[in-house]
Amino acid sequence: MKKFLAILIAIVAVFALAACTVDEAGKTPANTKAPTEDTTAAPGDATADPGDATVDYSKIKIGLICLHDENSTYDANFINAIKATAAKLGLKDSQVIIKTGIDESAACYDTAAEMADEGCKIVFADSFGHEPYMKQAAQEFPNVQFCHATGTNAPTANIANYHNAFASIYEGRYLAGIAAGMKLNEMISSGKITADQAKIGYVGAWPYAEVKSGFTSFFLGARSVCPTATMDVVYTNSWFDIAKEKSAAENLIASGCVLISQHADSEGAPKACEAKGVPNVAYNIDTTPLGPTTALISSKINWEPYFELIIKAVVTGGTIPADYCGDFSTGSVALTTLNSAVAAAGTQEAIDAAKAKMIAGELKVFDTSTWTYKGETLTEYIADVIDAGDFVPETNVIHDGYFDESNAKTFRSAPYFDLIIDGITEK
Repeated sequence: MKKFLAILIAIVAVFALAACTVDEAGKTPANTKAPTEDTTAAPGDATADPGDATVDYSKIKIGLICLHDENSTYDANFINAIKATAAKLGLKDSQVIIKTGIDESAACYDTAAEMADEGCKIVFADSFGHEPYMKQAAQEFPNVQFCHATGTNAPTANIANYHNAFASIYEGRYLAGIAAGMKLNEMISSGKITADQAKIGYVGAWPYAEVKSGFTSFFLGARSVCPTATMDVVYTNSWFDIAKEKSAAENLIASGCVLISQHADSEGAPKACEAKGVPNVAYNIDTTPLGPTTALISSKINWEPYFELIIKAVVTGGTIPADYCGDFSTGSVALTTLNSAVAAAGTQEAIDAAKAKMIAGELKVFDTSTWTYKGETLTEYIADVIDAGDFVPETNVIHDGYFDESNAKTFRSAPYFDLIIDGITEK
């Protein structure tokens, strides 16, 4: 039945598209029921107000497709966010369908199509490799909104009901790096290590721009308070592998790393740090329960504002940006509670001061005066990005003295910083 309906809808969509014109901004034709797409809408334009009694959320149904399950800190972050949003808006359990363990294959399309068949008006997928299958489903179900985290294709795909989303998480990682740098300073001051032993270990999942952008911003935050810090990076070539992440952390510690962070999704590294008594900065969730004597802080993307935005947009006929990038102003970049039992004195104050400067525009994470690449200060870096709705393979993303990362208003939400700067070594 699902396949028959998908084919039938696709045929209808072809005739519908032939009968009406989609404007150059990629907006939904007026004779469809889908919310209008606006590629330039500000991230907060359609943020839901659960206190608005005129909005009826009782009939909306939303689906969430996850690469792994709750045991993955990455997927748990999405699951927790959609559940919190549902509770905030008064949605029943039956209005939220969560499917876990959906790999980056046709299984994603099948799951998305099944969700559409079950009445979901919004389907969200959380992994980069889900993108082609979400686009396929969007084309076959034009009255359902398909939203995808970390993707890059929505602004140029010309699919009115397909959208990408991310956040300026590099800002949160920089702040988490300050906590790491303050801890390194404390270790130096106490005589536990010397200044030249302030080496950080980083467990990365894959050598992708998202991971490189993350560990570089973290490193720059650490160096902003501990200028002698260096960092070694090891890749596990997996988003979620407890054994590999644990082993990677242990090997980094054995090689002289005195603090560990990671962009990998299991409990492996935090638990290895707790066992070895090595401070740890994590990602996505608070790992204090896993490492009460070593966990410092975690940065994360808070997906609740985006889930509220897309749900309200569908219910009220509002807009969903083709490419959304949340930030501090939307509440999309967050830190977990600092573990005061582990953190160095003054850490929270240092984080708060840096955050205030970021919000005021006085601190740019990738300020090119604070880092070098192969011994040089860069004034130009050509990246493949989305610029004004078009794919531009040769775009200079350095201007006004900084690398302009994850900027949906100018380029795109998904990270494109992929340099290995001086002070960082890939192992």
